Amino acid sequence: MRFEGKVALVTAAAQGIGAAVARRLADEGASVVVTDLQEDKLGEVAAGIGARALPLRVDVTSRDDVDAAVAAAVERFGRLDVVVNNAGGCIVQSAPEDTTDDDWRAQLDLTLVGASRCIQAALPELVKNRGNVVTISSVNGLAAFGNIEYSAAKAGQIAMTVNYAARYGSLGVRFNVVAPGTIRTPNWDNQPDTLERLSKMYPLGRIGEPEDIAAAVAFLASDDAAWITGHTLPVEGGVLTGPTVLNPALSKKEYPGH
Repeated sequence: MRFEGKVALVTAAAQGIGAAVARRLADEGASVVVTDLQEDKLGEVAAGIGARALPLRVDVTSRDDVDAAVAAAVERFGRLDVVVNNAGGCIVQSAPEDTTDDDWRAQLDLTLVGASRCIQAALPELVKNRGNVVTISSVNGLAAFGNIEYSAAKAGQIAMTVNYAARYGSLGVRFNVVAPGTIRTPNWDNQPDTLERLSKMYPLGRIGEPEDIAAAVAFLASDDAAWITGHTLPVEGGVLTGPTVLNPALSKKEYPGH
């Protein structure tokens, strides 16, 4: 019950990683403001949590929506301690040479500026309660996995986090990042063959589950991580270690414990 008496706000919480994070924090005692644009699915997540959930339709590209969400959290629960920036996505599908300025603006506004909006709105409460922010970035922000615009926005989240951590650390507010690899979310529902292929890239032999990310978020948002700030925690099954060809299957004869 690391979050008993605390209040968290999770963006893009209707499914996938956001829903798993909301459930994990609630399971550990938090009251949770769950926000998304998908109101029907959001209601299902909130219903599963119960009276300690507040579902809100929020568009993180709207400052009015974000400000209203923080105000509603404080009005309903009396405080705000944790913000989990999960909203984002790869919205640019064109080749890099065909990407327009509007494409870039849309990608950055959703993924990078949207996260900053949430931080700005919550800062007075976070300072008051010595709270913290966990932003869900990606391994795309750490290495070259394609999707240039998305990757740049995710790398921007990491740089933003480091700077927020340096600026507000003396006020007791912490800022950290979780950088997932491939996670089994509804975005992949119609691509099981792709997930099977991608799993072979990972030294641990599988892609990630939303609960893998939720566990990392819960750690960084809790007092167990009280002396950790400005940190990026990759949760990625080892994909950043290098090509899986360097990790061949080991025979039982050569390695008797395997």
